[in-house]
Amino acid sequence: MEPTTTLNADTLMIDGIPLTSRLIMGTGGAPSMEGLGEALAASGTELTTVAMRRYTPQTGASLFQLLHSQSMRVLPNTAGCFTAREAVLTAELGREALETNWVKLEVIADEQTLLPDAVELVEAAEALVSRGFTVFAYTNDDPVLALRLEQLGAAVVMPLGAPIGTGLGILNPHNIELIVSRAGVPIVLDAGIGTASDAAFAMELGCDAVLLATAVTRAQDPVAMATAFRHAVIAGRLASRAGRIPKREHALASSPRDGRADL
Repeated sequence: MEPTTTLNADTLMIDGIPLTSRLIMGTGGAPSMEGLGEALAASGTELTTVAMRRYTPQTGASLFQLLHSQSMRVLPNTAGCFTAREAVLTAELGREALETNWVKLEVIADEQTLLPDAVELVEAAEALVSRGFTVFAYTNDDPVLALRLEQLGAAVVMPLGAPIGTGLGILNPHNIELIVSRAGVPIVLDAGIGTASDAAFAMELGCDAVLLATAVTRAQDPVAMATAFRHAVIAGRLASRAGRIPKREHALASSPRDGRADL
């Protein structure tokens, strides 16, 4: 691994692995493998998540070949799991198939909302951490649950901005800020992102990275949208670190009153 002293000072470190891009991409919803490859390249991402439960041999091989050809790190996920038992078994399959301890943990409550099941999520996170997994825990925007997942050993906590696939943006920015303010691990905004400004807003709230898929793969021009997200994440990160001016109730002239001409 390249020494960290030579890396960009703003590198995102996860489990000792440096990532120079703070945009994490999913692969769901892509109309074609060629289009997906072009969008991933345009996004600049270094980490891409793949649903192990939805893996099929007919498409899986070409997908992993594509990711390998672009030197992308693969983050297997447990999408489609409804119980802790299903999630743990799926994670074990991902570890065997991809030879990685990293797993994005998803345990959803039902098909209609696709919201996380908090009880099953906590049980699965505890089990996976005890088995040596590096857990990226997808959760709702509840600050109490987010902190609980970190205390259980999750390496990354991933609160949703809005339900999966809605494109509604960040429905509760106050809760996201609260989660960020109390976190000791990276916070990745996951789900609900609709357009580039949503990603910039997440970064301005202090998130360490953003994960999205359908906002790019189902855009009219996926390559253009991936490019927009790439720049939005960078812009939001810069704005967050630069420090915004405080909001005021009344106007404040940008130029001083002293020295004005006496007309």
